[in-house]
Amino acid sequence: MLLQVAGGRHCEVVDTYWQTETGGHVIAPLPGTTPTKPGSATLPFFGIEPALVDSDGHEIEGPGEGNLCIKSAWPGICRSVYHDHMRYVSTYFTTFPGYFFTGDGARRDEDGYLWITGRVDDLMNVSGHLLSTVEIESVLASDNDVVEAAVVSASHDIKGSHPYAFVSLKNGVHLTERKIQSLKQRVRQTIGAIAIPDVIQEAPKLPKTRSGKVTRRILRKIAEGDKSADMGDTTTLDDESVISSLWEGRDQAMRKR
Repeated sequence: MLLQVAGGRHCEVVDTYWQTETGGHVIAPLPGTTPTKPGSATLPFFGIEPALVDSDGHEIEGPGEGNLCIKSAWPGICRSVYHDHMRYVSTYFTTFPGYFFTGDGARRDEDGYLWITGRVDDLMNVSGHLLSTVEIESVLASDNDVVEAAVVSASHDIKGSHPYAFVSLKNGVHLTERKIQSLKQRVRQTIGAIAIPDVIQEAPKLPKTRSGKVTRRILRKIAEGDKSADMGDTTTLDDESVISSLWEGRDQAMRKR
């Protein structure tokens, strides 16, 4: 379908998987050569040995779902973190010793094709239910008035944690009480009542790095409401003023609960 519609029947549209740290694509099809499957990044690129590892560190053979790791080095792998090599080691090689841990989950079918299921730290436990923030974001973003959505976990005295949503709306559209209820109902119908965000905050802009990546650690601290919390290094943001506007937006969102 993508080939026919977006590619005009002559330009291949492909899914690929890579990270800044990998230095290039590590799972990707060869356009026009590798048969593709909807949503799959397909097969490992030359020289890449991916592995799915369970929570106990055991490698999963054949079809299955687990933590996406890479078994051996490749030319583009990052070598260190500037002035903090131990951070590099602890981030990528400590969780599953002997593997490079991407921080993502993946699913593999009987043909060896891989689907990325999302960041493994983008899961939250709400009253014993494990929820994907990515799944909730997708539902919110399916609303015609929502340009972008980000969901993080915030602590809750009874549930343990709860979904806290940030939504960027189209120009001229505001997050009214009616729109909030409409978004919550959309989540209820698609995923279930357990996934409904306790708070939905309007965010004209989300905190992003210059490469366009949403800085979720900042959103988590906003959601927790601790203004004394250290925001960490914010110099990588394309617009640091976003933080103050998010704090203002939080006060308004809490009044609408």
